[in-house]
Parts: sequence; structure tokens; C-alpha cells
Amino acid sequence: MIRSRSGKTTRRRLLMGIGAMALLIPATAGCEAGLNAPTLQFHQASNGTHAIFNGIRIINAFVLAAPAGSSVPKGASAGLFVGLFNDGTSPDALIGASAPGYAASVKLTSGTVALPVGSPANLTGPAPEVILTGLKRPLSGGQSLTVTLDFKRAGDVTLAVPVEPQSFYYATYSAAPTP
Repeated sequence: MIRSRSGKTTRRRLLMGIGAMALLIPATAGCEAGLNAPTLQFHQASNGTHAIFNGIRIINAFVLAAPAGSSVPKGASAGLFVGLFNDGTSPDALIGASAPGYAASVKLTSGTVALPVGSPANLTGPAPEVILTGLKRPLSGGQSLTVTLDFKRAGDVTLAVPVEPQSFYYATYSAAPTP
């Protein structure tokens, strides 16, 4: 009877490889450890409204209020922040917005916002590009309000948009200019 050592050698190499991997897993899992680890830093959750409407993705829409514990007074202005992406098959544009019952008017600071196919339009700050003017009631963090976005091709979409305080992640965002 002839015995082969190659079977034992292959098994030994396989076991040594598995053993080495078992030792490396804890070492690689701790690569992000330490005082500056990304897992220890604050990352804002996406608190805004999200929707897909006739090929337009509406991402993280929210209204910025005053710092926590205070409110934007009646008659003042507030900024609406929103990301838009055109997933449709033809170009579109945001041509207007309104907040019935909450603001006298909504201004797009740069006029119409073009939305070419497959392209984003980030109206996400830190300075507001969509401004609710002539607030009809005070706004503070934790509330929500109804906003209608008017697109040239997609049409009108009405959303319940949360109001976020100008605190934590949003502390560096600019408040809307006073009327």
C-alpha cells in the first residue's frame, strides 16, 4: 500500500489559511477604532420628506426653523431645502412652489430650476434657494406643513414637509432673509 502525503499537506495548508483569517478578522474590524472614528461622529439622519413623482425624485425636503426652543415668527420668512433628481425621459423644471395656509408666497431665488434628464438640482443649502415668505403662523422644529411643488412637465405634487430646528447638523445653515 502506498500512502500519499499530498492530502495531508493540502489539509494542513487549508487549516493554516483559515486560522490566519480567523486571527485577522478582529484586527481588521478594529480599523475604525480610536477617538476620531467615523462611527463616533454625528451623522444627520435624513429627516425630510422623500417622494417619487412622475419621474422626479424629491429628496430630504424640509423647512428650516429657528434654533431649538424658539420659533420663526408670523410674517417672517423660512427656507425650504430640497434635493431633486430627474429620473424621467425628458427634461423638466421646477417652475414654482406654494405653501397654502402657511406662507403668503414661495420664491425660487434663482427663478426656474432646470432638471435635465439624469441630473440633480440640489437646493440643499447651506443658504436657502426656496423661501417661504409672509408666514401666516409661527414655525418651530417638530411641526410639519404642506408644500406644493410645481414642475413644468411632471405637474404639481403636494407634500407634508417637516420643520427642522436650526440646531445640531443644521446650525450652520442660513436662515431665510427677513422680508
